[in-house]
Amino acid sequence: MKTPRQLKTAAVLLAVVLMLSSCAKKIEHKYTLFVFGTLVNITLYGPDKATGDRVIALISENFRQQHRDWHPWRKGKLFEINRAIAGGYPLPVDAEMKQILIEARNLQHLSRGLFNPAIGKIVGLWGFHQDEKPKGPPPDKKAIARIVKSHPSMDDLELKHGLVIPHNKNVQLDFGGFAKGSALDRAAALLEKHGIKNAILNAGGDLNVLGTHGNRPWRAGIRHPKHWGVIATVSLQPGEALYTSGNYYRYRENEGKRYSHIIDPRTGWPVDHIISASVIHKNGALADAAATALTVAGPKHWLETARNMGLNQVLLVDKDGGLHMTPKMQKRLAITDKKARIVEIGNPFAK
Repeated sequence: MKTPRQLKTAAVLLAVVLMLSSCAKKIEHKYTLFVFGTLVNITLYGPDKATGDRVIALISENFRQQHRDWHPWRKGKLFEINRAIAGGYPLPVDAEMKQILIEARNLQHLSRGLFNPAIGKIVGLWGFHQDEKPKGPPPDKKAIARIVKSHPSMDDLELKHGLVIPHNKNVQLDFGGFAKGSALDRAAALLEKHGIKNAILNAGGDLNVLGTHGNRPWRAGIRHPKHWGVIATVSLQPGEALYTSGNYYRYRENEGKRYSHIIDPRTGWPVDHIISASVIHKNGALADAAATALTVAGPKHWLETARNMGLNQVLLVDKDGGLHMTPKMQKRLAITDKKARIVEIGNPFAK
């Protein structure tokens, strides 16, 4: 039997445990923002709510500004650049826009052109520039071929003396393939700048993480491309990003045939040889662009693209549901789909 003193001590300890438990519940703060056509869910672990609210307000304003500046089809900075390209005249750009133009060019180079933000005209022809799902038959083959033949590229834009100088009127910029990653990278950097060390930013299943979720890593699921649910889960390390690109969500359908929104810049036509590609990297913009490039590369050439882009954590799901992955990704994944088949374990850096 416990003595009164022991009972009193136990009561105090229980009160402390309950208080700590209560604090633990309050230490996590969740926010939902909307940008680039998707919901961004942000969970902060650790800071007081006033600090979290203040930083999230800054991030929200940045997201709104980026949405205005980087939108290719609505009036804003990128819209004006596209208009200047079409008109063949130079246009002044500020330091931030210059930075993202350079980022876009570097990502195109890394992917050997499989990711190409300069094919906005082809995106427009297919109708994937609009919020609603496009309908009707595919665009005119000759119209696509004319643009492809001109080889629109980020290299057609010269950045000099604070100006963007166009050299190909068939270039039209569309940052949709990496804008989300770039925006989340900037948001994560802002959180760190304000002393927030543990957080997860989730934009429609694409993730950037800081630190840990208490005493455990942040965990994420990779969406199953064929049905509702996840195909695998993974624990993310501090500073990592996980991005997935797939042809199962946005598409054009005509006479029973689906055309993915992911377009091969070399042909101007949507890819159909893969369902999804997932990438883990420290840089969200790179992971975002790489997932698109790997989808374009397909099962036959994904290893080459992974090597070119310096990727060692990649998962692809082909149209038959087969899994292709790097050894490092295999070690990290917990595959939850019992029917999943591993087709290939490929090391892009094998000698």
